[in-house]
Amino acid sequence: MKAVLTLVGVRLVIFIAAWAARIPVPGLAAQESGPVLRAGAYAIDITPTKFPVDANGSMRPWSAGEAHDPLHARCLVLDNGATKIAIAVCDSCMIPREVFDAAKAKAQQETGISIDHILCSATHTHTGVTATRVFQSRVEEEYCAYLTGRIAEGIVRAHAQREPARIGWAVGNNPRQVFNRRWYMRPGPAFVDPFDRGADRVRTNPSAAGARLLKPAGPVDPEVPILAVQALDGRPIAVLANYALHYVGGVPPRALSADYFGAFARHFARLIDADQVEPAFVGIMSNGTSGDINNINFFEGAARREPFEQIRLVAADVAESAHAAYKRIEWRNWAPLAMRETEIELGVRRPNEDELVRAKKILKQSGEGPYHDLRAIYALESLDLAEYPATVRVQLQAIRIGEVGIVSSPCETFVETGLAIKRDSPLPLTFTIELANGYNGYLPTPEQHAQGGYETWRAKSSYLAVDAEPRIRGTLLELLNGVAK
Repeated sequence: MKAVLTLVGVRLVIFIAAWAARIPVPGLAAQESGPVLRAGAYAIDITPTKFPVDANGSMRPWSAGEAHDPLHARCLVLDNGATKIAIAVCDSCMIPREVFDAAKAKAQQETGISIDHILCSATHTHTGVTATRVFQSRVEEEYCAYLTGRIAEGIVRAHAQREPARIGWAVGNNPRQVFNRRWYMRPGPAFVDPFDRGADRVRTNPSAAGARLLKPAGPVDPEVPILAVQALDGRPIAVLANYALHYVGGVPPRALSADYFGAFARHFARLIDADQVEPAFVGIMSNGTSGDINNINFFEGAARREPFEQIRLVAADVAESAHAAYKRIEWRNWAPLAMRETEIELGVRRPNEDELVRAKKILKQSGEGPYHDLRAIYALESLDLAEYPATVRVQLQAIRIGEVGIVSSPCETFVETGLAIKRDSPLPLTFTIELANGYNGYLPTPEQHAQGGYETWRAKSSYLAVDAEPRIRGTLLELLNGVAK
């Protein structure tokens, strides 16, 4: 009996010591093991290898002869043992669905991640290479092929770098850098629209601090939600942030730049001492619902800045807000993952015969392009839209990561839509990544359509039917309710 008790005591001591050192004890491994979250991130360079290149961001064609700072596709892969999800955010003004679909297919072949579990988006820097034809810009077809391969490779590399990880989320707040750019104006001379209708009640980007400014035509969203992953030893792997800010600008002519999206990534890495870690930390700023939001303080005006100065100021300020949220994160060793995707068919606002006759007359009077007059620019847009189909199919997604809900929109989505989705979401922290999985132009609400203004003017940048917004919003909420179960 004494020998038996001694043996029991020895085994008890071994058990306690093994537990303290986290050494597996034979026969107890199955009880102690549990699901493991793995995460990997990679920022792959998507800067063009040849210059000059045509660039988006203007109604008139322009080309860039250099890149001031590198463009990236910043990729994050999450794997909880049952589900894998990939997110890629690319420094581009907008990217067509064909490029994203091809990149997803390549990534699936290499990683096994289901195509319907990959979200790809553009940041909307206005100094990126033209991948989608809007206004008079010319698509860089060779670059699109290059971009497809680089996005896929970025996801593959992020997948290969998966390691056991912890995850957390929080929400920051920064009301200082977002302003609604659509304004009601005081009575005065009529504002001329490119269709000569004179029906607009709202003006986009009026003169800051102007005497005729009355009030903004919509709200702003100051939230800075973040999702973060780190290795089990605390080494930062990635942060995915979201902010409803169109872009900043202030880039010199003929230069490409990732705008504040890239500057945010660099600044945030310094704030958490992650700018020298290996594997490299990946900071990701995705664009929220910013179709009617920019960085101009219309109430008070602003001082003139040197090139890139405003980009650095905004990036630093928003990064500080994200960092304040980061410090409040409660880390978890695992989180449920779910993702759903669907397509819906939406109508296209095409010109009628009378409008086409008018457009052809204007272009004949204007001569050869490229055009600088708004009437001619939009006349050309009308002719292009006449070739569009009567309907288009758009891809929509919803993701659940723990308590976080993420939805995608292929449009330049108004902040009102984003706020409504946050309000009605079944998950406590929800945000929208816009310009995702393709490009389908601006998405005003029906009420904002009735007010007019640049974002509603029919063009390749704004062609969906007036009822598109409630249909997209309703579908996204249905998807969110599905992944939240």
